[in-house]
Order: sequence, then C-alpha cells, then structure tokens
Amino acid sequence: MAFDELIHQPTRLRLVAYLARLGPDARVEFKKLKRDLGLTEGNLSRHLTKLEEAGYLRVEKGFVGRRPRTWVGLTGKGRDAFLAHVKELERLVKGEGT
Repeated sequence: MAFDELIHQPTRLRLVAYLARLGPDARVEFKKLKRDLGLTEGNLSRHLTKLEEAGYLRVEKGFVGRRPRTWVGLTGKGRDAFLAHVKELERLVKGEGT
C-alpha cells in the first residue's frame, strides 16, 4: 500500500481529517471550515477543488435566506482514501515494510 499523494499534502490532510471527524453524512459550511483551519478563502478553495475533482468531497451550494452558502462534506470514497492513508502511516510508525 502507498500514501495517497493527494491527501498527504499537509493542508489537505488537515482538511480531510477535520471532515472525517464529523461523521459519514455530515457537512460543514465553507466559512466555518475556513475559520477553523485558519486558511484564506483562495487557499481553501484550491484544496477543495482538487479533492472534489478526485471524488473525495461533495460541495453543495445553496441559500440561507437570500445569502449564498457553500457546504462541504466527505464522500465515501474520500473517507475510504483517508482511512487507507492513516493505515499506511500507522504501518510506517510500527516499522512495518521499511
């Protein structure tokens, strides 16, 4: 097994770990995600786009009242990829396959 290079990037790893903690069907608003991870809007958008293109995230747009909102959630594929990546890290920590 190998690292998932897409998830391994530090900001994306933090992002996917954050979303994985929320639960399988949960989603979080873009502004909260940006604030909680301490990222700029542009930086977060770039990372979300890469993860969404890989099918790891779902991005939903809508309105609350008249204000546009964006919500982000981890897909099943994204959760599986994250868990496999974590398993590979644990394998390395244990000294297996070095």
